[in-house]
Amino acid sequence: MAALPYPSPPAFPRPPLLLAGGLIAFALLAATIGRLSGMGADRPVSTPISERTLRFEDRADGAVLVYDAGGDPARRDAEPAVVLTGQNGFLRGTLRGFARTRHADGIGDAAPFELTAWADGRLTLDDPATGRRAELEAFGPTQVAVFAQFLPPPQTRSAAR
Repeated sequence: MAALPYPSPPAFPRPPLLLAGGLIAFALLAATIGRLSGMGADRPVSTPISERTLRFEDRADGAVLVYDAGGDPARRDAEPAVVLTGQNGFLRGTLRGFARTRHADGIGDAAPFELTAWADGRLTLDDPATGRRAELEAFGPTQVAVFAQFLPPPQTRSAAR
């Protein structure tokens, strides 16, 4: 007795396959066009209202010293601000993240950071050595205040002239 061939399963309909392939192609094309044209990119157009170049240093007792690393020699030679052990965990955590990136890139901790308050209310901490930026306002007003205390008062237009 000869073996009976098994019936082949029914073929999957072609229209849904073609539609799925078309949808995938459209999504890839739209993403490529968006990426290459910059369409939808969030580009802040705000101007800085207060800036300060800071250097942070860990002390043996766990405190963090905050130095002004800007161009003004009088401010650069001033006493550093001290963040005592057990205080300002957000500041410590933020700096720890930057230090991890610097260590991974083989960069020392002597390079300064740039703290900037923007006219649109944002506060950023930039690490020019790694190109990394922390948008501090994303963590709430209490965390912004931790870093804002190190900024000079904003300059008004009349004072800048």
